[in-house]
Amino acid sequence: MTDLLPALQSPAGPAASREAVRFGDLSLTYGELAAASIALAARIADAGRVAVRATATPETVIAVVAALRAGVPAVPLNPRTGERELAHILADSEPTAVLAGPEDTLPPALEKLRRVTVDARAGATDEVGEARPAVHDVGETGPEAPALIVYTSGTTGPPKGAVLPRRAVAASLDALEDAWGWTGDDVLVHALPLFHVHGLILGVLGPLRRGGSVRHLGKFSVEGVARELGSGGTMLFGVPTMYHRLAEVLDGPAGTAERDALAASLSGARLLVSGSAALPVHDHERIAAATGRRVIERYGMTETLMNTGIRADGVPRPGTVGPPLAGVELRLAEDDGAVLDEPGAIGEIQVRGPNLFTGYLNRPDATAAAHTADGWFRTGDVGTVDADGYVTIVGRKATDLIKSGGYKIGAGEIENVLLAHPGVREVAVTGEEDPDLGERVVAWVVASDPDSPPSPEELADRVSAELAPHKRPRTVRYLDALPRNDLGKIMKRSLRA
Repeated sequence: MTDLLPALQSPAGPAASREAVRFGDLSLTYGELAAASIALAARIADAGRVAVRATATPETVIAVVAALRAGVPAVPLNPRTGERELAHILADSEPTAVLAGPEDTLPPALEKLRRVTVDARAGATDEVGEARPAVHDVGETGPEAPALIVYTSGTTGPPKGAVLPRRAVAASLDALEDAWGWTGDDVLVHALPLFHVHGLILGVLGPLRRGGSVRHLGKFSVEGVARELGSGGTMLFGVPTMYHRLAEVLDGPAGTAERDALAASLSGARLLVSGSAALPVHDHERIAAATGRRVIERYGMTETLMNTGIRADGVPRPGTVGPPLAGVELRLAEDDGAVLDEPGAIGEIQVRGPNLFTGYLNRPDATAAAHTADGWFRTGDVGTVDADGYVTIVGRKATDLIKSGGYKIGAGEIENVLLAHPGVREVAVTGEEDPDLGERVVAWVVASDPDSPPSPEELADRVSAELAPHKRPRTVRYLDALPRNDLGKIMKRSLRA
């Protein structure tokens, strides 16, 4: 396992007494995590693949580290996945065992597998050092060996299993070390789910690869962020929904205990990072005004891990996700495959580099369709690249690029303008079929005051004045809330349906 997590090579290593992970009142040192993962690795060494019931607990960390140590691919499972989708994932990945915590109640589909119980408290109190044989890398651990199989969200069909090799995990985490000056002295705070790339690979394996520490809040709260950043945390990872809630508190009057504690803790953090979706410019500005610190963004996806990121020593530009990371090549292309070179052009983002997955499990057809003939991965995301190489994400090709009246319109820029309106709390912009324009711009609005929402004409005029008349919403629909997934992303397909 030294290729990925060298600090966890031995229970008696030089980092043995340093805190590795903390979940609430339960903390594991590197020595304790190494001992627990060595014991578990020996129990699953003969497994072809293992499913991991990826709850926000230290048991998930032990399970994934043990699988990496044993050279057994791990399949993280969202504990809230429904029966039909879970059955598909299990049939596709064919795990021979499921790793779960002692208190976990398994759904019927998982009860059919051999259960291996992972108990962090028992692992933390076991003898270390010579009490167990030095079982380290007992399985296939070369750079191309699969480390994780992470299933996509399945927005266009059944979820596909992206096979992530050890090489991709190492390449992405090392590129972030370069971009962010990430060291073993950093203490990362987050509350992200552990069944996804953001929370698990960046948020857990990232700190462990550096020899640093991660404090998981279990569940996001403003108080938890303030407490952990105020007591030694140096970095915060979050998604836009979380930063929006922080910005709402920071908008409160100075002198209130919650607002001042949060402002002080965020001001003292070394790095505030947002990902998984675009952070609205309005929230960027509110956080910067209250704390003097800029949130930086990065861009990645399940199949590619990390592609771009604002550097810690770079220039923060709200609304952008920075230049490509070390080792990553990025280009824009038209629908017909023509490569776009001029700054400001809008096209599909395509990438290649050591950060990419090896393919979709059991889906050579989908793997081939996702790549161009010359080996670039088609992300399905649409963006622009400025003269300095900074990338701006317009959105998903299928839902965020609106072709109206001969123009290509990005939903994100309209959303940013509308979110700056004091009467708009949340908004999503989509395209809708129009017999004259091809598509018309539709704004889905959650009003700050539901009893007195801004009028459609007021919102359309604001967009016309700040952007261009052809970008104004032709239709405005009011909702009590926007549909979101577990990562806080707005599910635009649900709106369009």
